Amino acid sequence: MQYQITHADLSLVLALERGRSLAKAAELLKVDVSTVFRSIRRLESALGTALFVKSRKGYLPTDTAQALAEQAERAEQALDAARIALTSGEQVVSGTVRLTCTEAVMHSLLLPALADFMSNYPALSLELGTSNTFANLSRRDADIALRLTNTPPEHLVGRCLGSTSYVVCGQAQWRERLGESHHSVPWIAPDDSMQDHPTVVWRNQQYPGLNPRYQCSSMSTIAQLVSTGLGVAALPDYMVDALPEVEALSGPLPGCDTQLWLLTRPDCRALRSVQTLFEELTPRLRDAML
Repeated sequence: MQYQITHADLSLVLALERGRSLAKAAELLKVDVSTVFRSIRRLESALGTALFVKSRKGYLPTDTAQALAEQAERAEQALDAARIALTSGEQVVSGTVRLTCTEAVMHSLLLPALADFMSNYPALSLELGTSNTFANLSRRDADIALRLTNTPPEHLVGRCLGSTSYVVCGQAQWRERLGESHHSVPWIAPDDSMQDHPTVVWRNQQYPGLNPRYQCSSMSTIAQLVSTGLGVAALPDYMVDALPEVEALSGPLPGCDTQLWLLTRPDCRALRSVQTLFEELTPRLRDAML
Protein backbone atom coordinates (compact mmCIF):
# COMPACT_ATOMS: atom_id res chain seq x y z
CA MET A 1 0.00 0.00 0.00
CA GLN A 2 1.30 3.47 -0.91
CA TYR A 3 2.35 5.50 2.12
CA GLN A 4 -0.19 8.12 3.19
CA ILE A 5 1.47 11.41 4.09
CA THR A 6 0.34 12.93 7.40
CA HIS A 7 0.21 16.46 8.80
CA ALA A 8 3.09 15.56 11.12
CA ASP A 9 5.17 14.55 8.08
CA LEU A 10 4.47 17.88 6.39
CA SER A 11 5.39 19.79 9.56
CA LEU A 12 8.65 17.84 9.77
CA VAL A 13 9.64 18.57 6.16
CA LEU A 14 8.70 22.24 6.50
CA ALA A 15 10.74 22.65 9.70
CA LEU A 16 13.88 21.19 8.10
CA GLU A 17 13.30 23.10 4.87
CA ARG A 18 13.12 26.33 6.86
CA GLY A 19 15.87 25.57 9.36
CA ARG A 20 18.32 23.78 7.01
CA SER A 21 19.80 22.04 10.08
CA LEU A 22 18.65 19.28 12.43
CA ALA A 23 19.16 21.54 15.44
CA LYS A 24 17.04 24.37 14.01
CA ALA A 25 14.31 21.97 12.88
CA ALA A 26 14.28 20.40 16.34
CA GLU A 27 13.93 23.85 17.88
CA LEU A 28 11.00 24.69 15.58
CA LEU A 29 9.27 21.37 16.33
CA LYS A 30 10.14 21.44 20.05
CA VAL A 31 11.71 17.97 19.94
CA ASP A 32 15.30 16.71 20.20
CA VAL A 33 17.73 16.44 17.29
CA SER A 34 17.77 12.65 17.23
CA THR A 35 13.99 12.60 16.80
CA VAL A 36 14.22 14.84 13.72
CA PHE A 37 17.01 12.69 12.24
CA ARG A 38 15.15 9.41 12.76
CA SER A 39 11.84 10.86 11.54
CA ILE A 40 13.32 12.19 8.30
CA ARG A 41 15.09 8.89 7.58
CA ARG A 42 11.87 6.95 8.33
CA LEU A 43 9.82 9.25 6.05
CA GLU A 44 12.33 8.97 3.21
CA SER A 45 12.22 5.20 3.52
CA ALA A 46 8.41 5.16 3.50
CA LEU A 47 8.25 7.41 0.44
CA GLY A 48 11.10 5.65 -1.33
CA THR A 49 12.85 8.91 -2.23
CA ALA A 50 15.42 11.32 -0.79
CA LEU A 51 14.00 14.51 0.69
CA PHE A 52 17.18 16.33 1.74
CA VAL A 53 20.80 16.38 0.67
CA LYS A 54 23.38 17.23 3.33
CA SER A 55 25.97 19.80 2.26
CA ARG A 56 28.20 22.50 3.73
CA LYS A 57 25.20 24.83 3.58
CA GLY A 58 23.09 22.43 5.63
CA TYR A 59 20.24 20.15 4.64
CA LEU A 60 19.16 21.20 1.14
CA PRO A 61 15.64 20.12 0.07
CA THR A 62 15.11 18.07 -3.08
CA ASP A 63 12.31 18.94 -5.49
CA THR A 64 10.06 16.49 -3.66
CA ALA A 65 10.76 18.14 -0.31
CA GLN A 66 10.13 21.59 -1.79
CA ALA A 67 6.76 20.44 -3.11
CA LEU A 68 5.84 18.98 0.28
CA ALA A 69 7.01 22.13 2.07
CA GLU A 70 4.82 24.26 -0.19
CA GLN A 71 1.77 22.19 0.69
CA ALA A 72 2.73 22.37 4.37
CA GLU A 73 2.80 26.16 4.14
CA ARG A 74 -0.67 26.15 2.58
CA ALA A 75 -1.94 23.99 5.44
CA GLU A 76 -0.25 26.26 7.96
CA GLN A 77 -1.90 29.33 6.42
CA ALA A 78 -5.30 27.62 6.42
CA LEU A 79 -4.96 26.79 10.13
CA ASP A 80 -3.94 30.37 10.92
CA ALA A 81 -6.96 31.68 9.02
CA ALA A 82 -9.27 29.29 10.86
CA ARG A 83 -7.92 30.38 14.26
CA ILE A 84 -8.29 34.08 13.43
CA ALA A 85 -11.78 33.51 12.05
CA LEU A 86 -12.84 31.74 15.26
CA THR A 87 -11.44 34.58 17.33
CA SER A 88 -12.98 37.40 15.29
CA GLY A 89 -16.17 35.64 14.29
CA GLU A 90 -15.76 36.46 10.61
CA GLN A 91 -13.90 35.33 7.49
CA VAL A 92 -10.34 36.61 7.54
CA VAL A 93 -7.80 36.80 4.73
CA SER A 94 -4.52 35.51 6.10
CA GLY A 95 -1.24 33.87 5.16
CA THR A 96 1.95 34.98 3.46
CA VAL A 97 2.15 35.88 -0.23
CA ARG A 98 5.46 36.35 -2.06
CA LEU A 99 5.29 39.16 -4.62
CA THR A 100 8.02 40.14 -7.08
CA CYS A 101 8.42 43.19 -9.32
CA THR A 102 11.14 45.56 -10.46
CA GLU A 103 12.40 48.22 -8.08
CA ALA A 104 10.94 51.00 -10.23
CA VAL A 105 7.50 49.38 -10.39
CA MET A 106 7.57 48.78 -6.65
CA HIS A 107 8.30 52.38 -5.70
CA SER A 108 6.17 54.08 -8.36
CA LEU A 109 3.15 51.76 -8.58
CA LEU A 110 3.00 48.91 -6.07
CA LEU A 111 3.77 50.62 -2.75
CA PRO A 112 1.21 53.44 -3.21
CA ALA A 113 -1.42 50.80 -4.05
CA LEU A 114 -0.55 48.62 -1.05
CA ALA A 115 -0.66 51.61 1.29
CA ASP A 116 -4.25 52.17 0.21
CA PHE A 117 -5.67 48.84 1.40
CA MET A 118 -3.25 46.62 3.36
CA SER A 119 -4.44 48.04 6.70
CA ASN A 120 -7.76 46.27 6.00
CA TYR A 121 -6.03 42.86 6.11
CA PRO A 122 -4.02 42.63 9.35
CA ALA A 123 -3.59 38.84 9.03
CA LEU A 124 -2.15 39.03 5.51
CA SER A 125 1.65 39.19 5.19
CA LEU A 126 3.70 40.02 2.10
CA GLU A 127 7.25 39.12 1.15
CA LEU A 128 8.39 41.65 -1.46
CA GLY A 129 11.28 40.98 -3.81
CA THR A 130 12.76 43.06 -6.61
CA SER A 131 14.23 41.69 -9.82
CA ASN A 132 14.50 42.70 -13.47
CA THR A 133 13.67 39.16 -14.61
CA PHE A 134 10.71 36.86 -14.09
CA ALA A 135 10.97 34.91 -10.87
CA ASN A 136 10.60 31.18 -11.40
CA LEU A 137 7.14 31.10 -9.85
CA SER A 138 6.95 27.34 -10.34
CA ARG A 139 9.80 26.90 -7.82
CA ARG A 140 8.27 29.00 -5.02
CA ASP A 141 10.39 32.12 -5.57
CA ALA A 142 7.14 34.08 -5.68
CA ASP A 143 3.36 33.65 -5.79
CA ILE A 144 2.58 36.84 -7.71
CA ALA A 145 4.64 38.75 -10.27
CA LEU A 146 3.95 42.34 -11.34
CA ARG A 147 5.80 42.85 -14.59
CA LEU A 148 6.12 45.26 -17.51
CA THR A 149 6.14 42.97 -20.54
CA ASN A 150 4.36 42.43 -23.84
CA THR A 151 5.02 38.67 -23.73
CA PRO A 152 4.08 37.20 -20.34
CA PRO A 153 5.17 33.56 -19.84
CA GLU A 154 2.58 31.07 -21.07
CA HIS A 155 2.72 29.02 -17.86
CA LEU A 156 1.42 31.97 -15.80
CA VAL A 157 -2.11 33.39 -15.64
CA GLY A 158 -3.22 36.91 -14.83
CA ARG A 159 -4.45 40.28 -16.00
CA CYS A 160 -3.18 43.06 -18.22
CA LEU A 161 -3.59 46.29 -16.24
CA GLY A 162 -2.78 48.76 -19.01
CA SER A 163 0.30 49.95 -20.84
CA THR A 164 2.94 52.59 -20.39
CA SER A 165 4.78 54.75 -22.91
CA TYR A 166 8.41 55.82 -22.60
CA VAL A 167 9.53 59.41 -23.03
CA VAL A 168 12.88 61.16 -22.98
CA CYS A 169 12.92 63.23 -19.81
CA GLY A 170 15.24 65.42 -17.80
CA GLN A 171 15.52 68.85 -16.23
CA ALA A 172 14.56 71.88 -18.31
CA GLN A 173 18.24 72.83 -18.76
CA TRP A 174 18.61 69.99 -21.30
CA ARG A 175 15.65 70.83 -23.53
CA GLU A 176 17.42 73.26 -25.89
CA ARG A 177 20.55 71.13 -26.30
CA LEU A 178 18.46 68.00 -26.87
CA GLY A 179 16.59 69.86 -29.60
CA GLU A 180 19.87 70.59 -31.36
CA SER A 181 21.21 67.05 -31.21
CA HIS A 182 20.64 63.93 -29.14
CA HIS A 183 24.42 63.50 -29.08
CA SER A 184 24.95 66.87 -27.35
CA VAL A 185 23.53 65.84 -23.97
CA PRO A 186 24.71 63.26 -21.41
CA TRP A 187 22.53 60.14 -21.53
CA ILE A 188 21.66 57.85 -18.63
CA ALA A 189 20.68 54.34 -19.72
CA PRO A 190 20.29 50.70 -18.63
CA ASP A 191 23.50 48.66 -18.49
CA ASP A 192 24.22 45.33 -20.19
CA SER A 193 22.07 43.44 -17.67
CA MET A 194 19.05 45.06 -19.38
CA GLN A 195 20.23 44.94 -22.97
CA ASP A 196 16.79 43.84 -24.22
CA HIS A 197 14.97 46.75 -22.56
CA PRO A 198 12.74 48.56 -25.11
CA THR A 199 14.51 51.88 -24.56
CA VAL A 200 17.87 50.25 -25.32
CA VAL A 201 16.47 48.74 -28.51
CA TRP A 202 15.02 52.15 -29.45
CA ARG A 203 18.31 53.98 -28.84
CA ASN A 204 20.35 51.46 -30.82
CA GLN A 205 17.95 51.73 -33.76
CA GLN A 206 17.49 55.51 -33.75
CA TYR A 207 20.93 56.64 -32.57
CA PRO A 208 23.38 53.75 -33.09
CA GLY A 209 26.42 55.91 -32.35
CA LEU A 210 25.09 57.34 -29.10
CA ASN A 211 27.10 56.17 -26.08
CA PRO A 212 25.51 56.75 -22.65
CA ARG A 213 27.63 58.63 -20.16
CA TYR A 214 26.01 56.81 -17.22
CA GLN A 215 24.72 53.22 -17.13
CA CYS A 216 22.65 51.68 -14.34
CA SER A 217 21.25 48.27 -13.46
CA SER A 218 17.72 49.50 -12.65
CA MET A 219 15.23 52.07 -13.96
CA SER A 220 14.80 53.35 -10.42
CA THR A 221 18.49 54.30 -10.24
CA ILE A 222 18.29 55.88 -13.70
CA ALA A 223 15.39 58.02 -12.47
CA GLN A 224 17.42 59.16 -9.45
CA LEU A 225 20.30 60.27 -11.68
CA VAL A 226 17.89 62.15 -13.95
CA SER A 227 16.38 63.96 -10.96
CA THR A 228 19.82 65.20 -9.89
CA GLY A 229 20.30 66.87 -13.31
CA LEU A 230 23.13 64.62 -14.48
CA GLY A 231 21.53 64.06 -17.87
CA VAL A 232 18.50 62.74 -19.77
CA ALA A 233 16.98 59.27 -20.02
CA ALA A 234 14.07 57.39 -21.50
CA LEU A 235 11.71 56.55 -18.64
CA PRO A 236 8.12 55.23 -18.38
CA ASP A 237 5.62 58.07 -18.32
CA TYR A 238 4.18 57.06 -14.93
CA MET A 239 7.56 57.85 -13.30
CA VAL A 240 8.09 61.33 -14.72
CA ASP A 241 5.52 63.28 -12.67
CA ALA A 242 6.96 61.94 -9.40
CA LEU A 243 10.49 63.21 -10.15
CA PRO A 244 11.19 66.73 -8.83
CA GLU A 245 12.15 69.31 -11.48
CA VAL A 246 11.98 66.64 -14.20
CA GLU A 247 9.78 66.99 -17.28
CA ALA A 248 9.07 65.13 -20.49
CA LEU A 249 11.36 66.35 -23.26
CA SER A 250 9.80 64.25 -26.03
CA GLY A 251 6.60 62.54 -27.02
CA PRO A 252 6.11 58.77 -26.63
CA LEU A 253 9.01 56.85 -28.15
CA PRO A 254 7.98 54.61 -31.05
CA GLY A 255 8.02 50.87 -30.38
CA CYS A 256 8.48 51.21 -26.63
CA ASP A 257 4.91 50.90 -25.31
CA THR A 258 4.84 48.09 -22.73
CA GLN A 259 1.98 46.34 -20.93
CA LEU A 260 1.76 45.90 -17.16
CA TRP A 261 0.75 42.39 -16.09
CA LEU A 262 -0.33 40.98 -12.73
CA LEU A 263 0.55 37.26 -12.88
CA THR A 264 0.42 34.13 -10.77
CA ARG A 265 0.68 30.36 -11.08
CA PRO A 266 -2.51 28.47 -12.00
CA ASP A 267 -2.39 26.56 -8.68
CA CYS A 268 -2.32 29.85 -6.74
CA ARG A 269 -5.26 31.41 -8.55
CA ALA A 270 -7.87 29.91 -6.17
CA LEU A 271 -6.05 30.95 -2.97
CA ARG A 272 -8.07 33.51 -1.03
CA SER A 273 -4.97 35.58 -0.25
CA VAL A 274 -3.92 35.73 -3.92
CA GLN A 275 -7.49 36.44 -5.06
CA THR A 276 -7.73 39.29 -2.56
CA LEU A 277 -4.50 40.91 -3.77
CA PHE A 278 -5.62 40.59 -7.39
CA GLU A 279 -8.98 42.24 -6.64
CA GLU A 280 -7.44 45.05 -4.57
CA LEU A 281 -4.45 45.77 -6.82
CA THR A 282 -6.22 45.59 -10.19
CA PRO A 283 -8.34 48.78 -10.03
CA ARG A 284 -5.65 50.80 -8.28
CA LEU A 285 -2.89 49.87 -10.70
CA ARG A 286 -5.17 50.40 -13.70
CA ASP A 287 -5.93 53.91 -12.46
CA ALA A 288 -2.21 54.57 -11.92
CA MET A 289 -1.49 53.57 -15.51
CA LEU A 290 -4.04 55.99 -17.01
